[in-house]
Amino acid sequence: MNIHRRIVLGAVAVLPMASHARAQAFPNQPLRLIPPYPPGGGTDTVARLLLPHMMAQLGQNIVVENRGGAGGAIGAAEVARAPKDGHTMLLDSMGHVVNATLMTGLTFDYATAFAPITQLTWQPQMLVVPANAPYRSAADLVTAAKARPGAISYASSGNGTGAHLAMVEFTRMTGVEMTHIPYRGGGPAMTDLIAGNVSCAFASAAAATAHVQGGRLRALGAAGLRRISALPDVATLDEQGYRGFDFDEWNGLWTVAGSPPAAVARLHAAAAFALAQPDVRQRMDQIGIVPLGSSSEDFAAFVVAQRDRTARLIRLANITLG
Repeated sequence: MNIHRRIVLGAVAVLPMASHARAQAFPNQPLRLIPPYPPGGGTDTVARLLLPHMMAQLGQNIVVENRGGAGGAIGAAEVARAPKDGHTMLLDSMGHVVNATLMTGLTFDYATAFAPITQLTWQPQMLVVPANAPYRSAADLVTAAKARPGAISYASSGNGTGAHLAMVEFTRMTGVEMTHIPYRGGGPAMTDLIAGNVSCAFASAAAATAHVQGGRLRALGAAGLRRISALPDVATLDEQGYRGFDFDEWNGLWTVAGSPPAAVARLHAAAAFALAQPDVRQRMDQIGIVPLGSSSEDFAAFVVAQRDRTARLIRLANITLG
C-alpha cells in the first residue's frame, strides 16, 4: 500500500471517531432550566442564584423559563417531553412528589420521566401573616381560628404543595378550620398575603424573609425543628408548644430520564460548583436557605421517601384538586 493510500484510509478511519467525539460533547448548545412556578417564589429564587455559576461551569447559556400552573405539572410536562440529551432541566420542589398522588390523566409519570441530579437545598418554611394583622403569635392565630371556624383564610402556592400540606398538618394538629385559597405559585400568593387579601400562609424562607425583615409580613413561627438562620429570633412552632411540627420545603434538580449518564454527571458537578460559591452561600444564608448538593443516588432515595410521606398525608386529610 502506497503512502498516499495509507494517509487517505487513515483520514477515513479518524473522521467517524472525531464525529463521535463531537456528538458526545456536553453541553453542545444552550440549556433550558424550567422552574414550574411563576417568578417570585422560593424555587425561582434558587434558580436565579445558581444560574451564573452553572453557566460559567458548563460554558453555555442557560435560559430560565418559568412555566407556572397546575401545582408544577405544566412545567414538569414540558421537561418530560424534551429531548433525552440533558439540555433541559427541571428545578422543582415538593409539588414534584405530591402531584402523582393528586393528579390523574397526566401525560407522564413523575416516578419514571425524570433523571434525578441533586437535592439543591432545604427551604425552611415559616408561618406568616400581613404586618397589620392582629396576630402576634401562632397561639393568637389558633385562638382566632377556633373562635371563627372557616373565617380565617390561608394562601398556598397550589393544592398539594408544601405550603398547603404544612397548613393541613398545622390545622389537624391544632384542631382548627381555615379556608384554603390556592394560587398558581408562591409569588402570586405572597402578593395577596402582603396586601391583606388572605389572613396567613406557610411560605418559604426564600420568598418571605425579605418581606419579614422589611416589615411587610410578620413571622409567627418557623416550620422546621431548627430556627431559620436569617431570622434567629423567630421561634419554631415546636418550641411554641406544637410538638414535633416539622414541615420544611426543599428544591431539587432533574433532567429528562434517558439522558446520557455523562450529561447527568456534568450537570451535577455544575450544580455542586454553584452551591459551593461564597456569594451563593452568603445569599442563601441571608434568606434562610440551606444549600446541600447531594449525590444523584441519595437524591433519588430522598424523593421516594418524600413521595411516600406526602401520599400518606394526602390520603389521611382527603386532599383533592377540587
